[in-house]
Amino acid sequence: MTQPKSWKEWEKPLIELDEALAKLRERSVTATEEERHKIDETIKASEQRRDKYIEKKYANLTPWEKVLVARAEPRPYTLDYINALFTNFIELQGDRLFGQDHAIVGGPAALDGQPVMVLGHQKGRNIQERQMRNFAMSKPEGYRKAIRLFQMADRFSMPIITLVDTPAADPGVESESRGISEAIADSMLAMFEVKVPIVSVVIGEGGSGGAIGIGIGNTVLMQEHSVYSVIPPEGCAAILWRDASLGPEASAALRLTAQHALEMSLIDGIIPEPFGGAHRDPIEAATLLKEAVQKALKPLLKQKPDALKAARYSRYRALGKIG
Repeated sequence: MTQPKSWKEWEKPLIELDEALAKLRERSVTATEEERHKIDETIKASEQRRDKYIEKKYANLTPWEKVLVARAEPRPYTLDYINALFTNFIELQGDRLFGQDHAIVGGPAALDGQPVMVLGHQKGRNIQERQMRNFAMSKPEGYRKAIRLFQMADRFSMPIITLVDTPAADPGVESESRGISEAIADSMLAMFEVKVPIVSVVIGEGGSGGAIGIGIGNTVLMQEHSVYSVIPPEGCAAILWRDASLGPEASAALRLTAQHALEMSLIDGIIPEPFGGAHRDPIEAATLLKEAVQKALKPLLKQKPDALKAARYSRYRALGKIG
């Protein structure tokens, strides 16, 4: 059976039904009272069929289908959540060494009055923005900007919240020449050294070192339909079987779903998503994310700085242990 290659292909029946419903709602506005009654009945019946379809489709998603949902184009990105959850956000740019990287955005903000430092990977909504954001694949200057924000947060005793959503770090020649591996390692080290609480949340794709570079938290959470892996499935398939089209098979082998990550103690909890995924109700998704972050932050704010640092180190030293 041929597997869909994109979220649009996989969710095509739903997309077409939603488009048809939108046209019916437009017609209902200008229709006569008798016509409106018939149209409203049609809309109601179609919505019921759609909801049953979603319920069945999302009841038992395969790992590959989770990958497609995590990559859904309407899914909320970092700036969507920042705008919905935080106030007084001021984006800080540049790494003070080379330049600006638009694949990572961040700066000080307030979460219900609590000053925090928030940063995350940012994807683009259209081809121009995707190119500008480099498809959320950060370059060395992005991770060096993150280090600057981590250290600033530490100086001003601001809790840090990171939102992870990248297929991987930028693998290009320029990034290699400017030390992408070292930048990621330095960013991880900076996160281990700060003495403020860190909550990291995988909101879409948590891929490779690009994800872990800003994913060292006291508490690490994943949204229900996000994925977290050492390599994108297509890349894994290309290495193992010399065939990137075997991404669906590789996604099963990688055990990359939030449920797998929780079983392996890689994360501390799963944030539920709205019916049919975060992309179908971004406002509800933001509400659920905010509740989870606040719940995670509350006990961390009571801990002493040295204890936070030690607990974070111990948490990562314990990863991968069996038994």
